[in-house]
Amino acid sequence: MGLFDRIGRLVRANVNDMVSKAEDPEKVLEQSIIDMQEDLVQLRQAVASAIATQKRSQQQYNQAQSQANQWYSRAQLALQKGDENLAKEALQRKKTYSETADTVKVSLDSQTSQVEVLKRNLTALEGKISEAKAKKDVLKARMTAAKTQEQLNNTMGSLNTSGAMAAFDRMEEKVLQMEARSQAAAELAGGSGLEEDFRKLEASSDVDDELAAMKAQLSGGSVSQNQLPASNQGSAEKSEVDAELEDLRKQLDKM
Repeated sequence: MGLFDRIGRLVRANVNDMVSKAEDPEKVLEQSIIDMQEDLVQLRQAVASAIATQKRSQQQYNQAQSQANQWYSRAQLALQKGDENLAKEALQRKKTYSETADTVKVSLDSQTSQVEVLKRNLTALEGKISEAKAKKDVLKARMTAAKTQEQLNNTMGSLNTSGAMAAFDRMEEKVLQMEARSQAAAELAGGSGLEEDFRKLEASSDVDDELAAMKAQLSGGSVSQNQLPASNQGSAEKSEVDAELEDLRKQLDKM
């Protein structure tokens, strides 16, 4: 293969590819129907012209046949009158018209066949146009659906769903961590309060025990010094207890 042949093939391939990419299916379908309708108009004109020609040929045939029949009748009349020369002349005229009729008949038969073919083609083209219109609507609907699906796919493809879901996962983890810290803080706060309550309770218990011991000591009247007389013992113990209580109140007031 020569260089120019390869270049020519490459150019044609590129041109065909450009044309294929530039084709709009909807416009192509519309133009195809327009072209078919124009063909239909031309075919109807051709059928009408062929029918008109057929009718003229039919008239010529009828006229030639009528003239032939008429001259044949005249030849019979001349022969009946005994004029053979006139009869012969009439037959000659009849022959001319008969030959003309035969010639027109051949053309008429051909035109009749042509008209029948054109009529069949016209009917077929009308059917194809009706079918094409119906198919065009179907193809347009399919094309619209395909464009919509393509746009949807492009939209879905452009969405960063993985990034969005990852952000949701991160936020969920963060919320879980915040909830865990809040729960831990609550537990720590509750535990410290409990410890404080127990410490207060233990401290209160020590004071109560000490107070109970003091009361027992005072009520027992155990004295290490010499015993006082029985008559003065009660009043002395009472005075001593009162003094100690007064001293204790003063110390408490100073605290």
